Amino acid sequence: TISGKIAKQVFGFMWDEGKTADEIIVEKGLKQETDTGAIEAIIKDVLAANEKMVEEFKSGKEKAFNGLVGQVMKASKGKANPAQVNELMKKLIG
Repeated sequence: TISGKIAKQVFGFMWDEGKTADEIIVEKGLKQETDTGAIEAIIKDVLAANEKMVEEFKSGKEKAFNGLVGQVMKASKGKANPAQVNELMKKLIG
C-alpha cells in the first residue's frame, strides 16, 4: 500500500524510468509503513519531543493533535499510514 502523495512520485518515476510501479516501490523503498510497533515507536518519540502540544491537545485544542500527526508523518518520511497514526496516537495519549 502507498499513499496518494507517494503514488504521484511513483507515476513520475514510471514515466522517467519505464519501470513498473511495483519495481519502483521496492527499489525506492516507498511502501507504506503499516507495522504497528514501528509506528508506535515513532509516535512515542514525537510525543516525548512535543510535550507542550500533547498538553494543548489534552486541554481541548484539536489543532495540536493535527500538528502531532504531521510530526509523525514527517518523521516517517510520509510512509506511515495516516489512519493508523490517528488511531494509535489517540490510544497512546489517552
